[in-house]
Amino acid sequence: MNVFRTSLVSGIMLAGCLISLSSHAQDTATQKNMKGLDPKLIDATADPCVNFYQYACGGWLKQNPIPADESSYGRGTELDDQNQLVLKSILEKAASGGSDRSANEQKIGDYYATCIDSNAINEAGMKPLQPVLDRIAALKAKDELPELTAYLDSLGIGTLFDFSTDQDYKDATQEIAEFDQPGLGLPEKGYYDRTDEKSVKLREQYKAHVARTFELLGESPAQAQKDADAVLKIETELAKHSLSNVERRDPQALYHKMTLASFDSSTPSFAFTRYLRALNTPQVDSLNVTEPKFFIGLNEVLTSTDLDSLKTYLRWATIRRTPGTALPQALDDESFNFYGKILEGQPEQQPRWKRCARSTDRALGEALGQVYVAQRFSPQDKQRTLELTHDVEAAMSRDIDQLDWMSPATKIRAKEKLHLVANKIGYPDKWRDYSTLEIVRGDALGNVRRSAAFEVKRQINKIGKPVDHGEWGMTPPTVNAYYNPLMNDINFPAGILQPPYFDARQDDAVNYGDAGGVIGHELTHGFDDEGRQFDGSGNLKEWWTPEDGKKFTERADCVVKEYDGFVAVDDLHVNGKLTLGENIADLGGLKLAFLAYLDRAQKTGVDLTKKGDAEYGGLTPEQQFFVAYGQGWCQNNRPEDLRLRVQTDPHSPEEFRVNGVLVNLPEFQKAFACKTGQPMAPAKRCAIW
Repeated sequence: MNVFRTSLVSGIMLAGCLISLSSHAQDTATQKNMKGLDPKLIDATADPCVNFYQYACGGWLKQNPIPADESSYGRGTELDDQNQLVLKSILEKAASGGSDRSANEQKIGDYYATCIDSNAINEAGMKPLQPVLDRIAALKAKDELPELTAYLDSLGIGTLFDFSTDQDYKDATQEIAEFDQPGLGLPEKGYYDRTDEKSVKLREQYKAHVARTFELLGESPAQAQKDADAVLKIETELAKHSLSNVERRDPQALYHKMTLASFDSSTPSFAFTRYLRALNTPQVDSLNVTEPKFFIGLNEVLTSTDLDSLKTYLRWATIRRTPGTALPQALDDESFNFYGKILEGQPEQQPRWKRCARSTDRALGEALGQVYVAQRFSPQDKQRTLELTHDVEAAMSRDIDQLDWMSPATKIRAKEKLHLVANKIGYPDKWRDYSTLEIVRGDALGNVRRSAAFEVKRQINKIGKPVDHGEWGMTPPTVNAYYNPLMNDINFPAGILQPPYFDARQDDAVNYGDAGGVIGHELTHGFDDEGRQFDGSGNLKEWWTPEDGKKFTERADCVVKEYDGFVAVDDLHVNGKLTLGENIADLGGLKLAFLAYLDRAQKTGVDLTKKGDAEYGGLTPEQQFFVAYGQGWCQNNRPEDLRLRVQTDPHSPEEFRVNGVLVNLPEFQKAFACKTGQPMAPAKRCAIW
């Protein structure tokens, strides 16, 4: 069940790839004194006009090799480390028990304590999972699949498709049911059909991983190999009928509203009406089918695949969708061996406490977040961030006025949308109610399943109801941010609003370069190639004149071609189409932040020609702005992780999120007195906002 759509919701992704935000911190680690701008991180031997990323980050890159339990390590990960230590302290206190614990503290404490107890999980073995496996084994005919998949979905085990709820793209005030293609064992459709040597080898490694997993479940090597072949065959067929991650960037391609009766009749091999009845959803009359062609293909797969192979696939999906922290050690290690070591190049598994803190955050994020916010995010922090946000929004309003390629009619609509953007900062105004979620100390898998079932029920109960605009899609400790086009809101969790991204101790130039750049990034998502297709109320609706839409596309094509030219790793280039929205947001967002800073500097009487003291590396305020932005993206990456990201992640690698942006800003060229023709000051630039 897809409870938070990543194909439309756009995040800054400050700590790496889409699969996870990883952290590295020894159990004995202490809180670091990070800064928004730190001269010690600069590589003074590098010329900022030749390679600004090396100039701003060279010192940090040298001082911070990738830890063994990481696939990459950057400033976002560094901050996430600090958050994890805070969460660890909160969770250990809650886990210690005591009659003074609140109901939420009992839940987060018992969930964490149970997750940490690997000995008990190993001793229980497969027994907690057996009822689910037995239910699959009892499948007697394909006609029983609707009830079985509903049962699995109710536990958070997605199998043949994803079902959830979402805002109606054409009526964003209402929640409707939605069917989507499923996530598969490999990261993206292309992994199943690419024929280059590395891709072929990776598929063989994946099949071997599936076979080893079945062996750990008690199968003979021969049967396990046969079952792995069946899994790969089914997943390959499902991938064939799926949209690629580039195709999924077009919201028009993901909206096909139809009646339930019409949808059900298009898939005679699977009764979706019975599925919904078994899942006990509210009444569904109409729904969105993101990809009708996928479900026609699914119908073909169900028709042509034998029952035993389908049962094998469902067993595999059950194991794959179960967190390793709730499984016996051998299964946990096998999962890490493929998804961590092979796919991401990560040599070692992370310490269990980090993984359990993360699992608790996923299951009970707002219960844990409420305690976190009380310790780490003050009302003053919220107010200062809100002021900065208003400055960036005002800069965008002025920027729209001066655009020479946009007509007055479209400018009016653009400013209408801008003024309707809602700002969510730090944490929700109303915390989620977990009173119906039972967490039992000592029942690790049960806690995982019940928390997943709680979220599934919470989601499907929205069907047919008005949209709750107060809802958040990220938890307060998260080091990230996002824009939601259907809500038309920008969201900044408390976790990211601290050094190095927001540093109340340093000057405005630093904070506008760091936090301002993040705010501008999310705001610009409302006007990137995806976001611009939604109006101020969140509806998928054309509000551009045809001529302005054409001009936007021409300018966006410049960005696509520029990023297509960047080599990320080995023979792989950045995918300009996949990363277009994020690249537009980076470019437009930093420009807006700079305009906002210039306005703030003028109001406060800042001398932009005066060099700062040693704390600011002797840089002028404008130079401080750009260095602070650059240092926010310092990151070392393993080649395996870069390959994965280039093929799946809509965000460009960090070097290009710095250099690829700054080469397009004449303000940067002026600040560092770069000569036209130098690598960071090309004669031709891309510009939209």
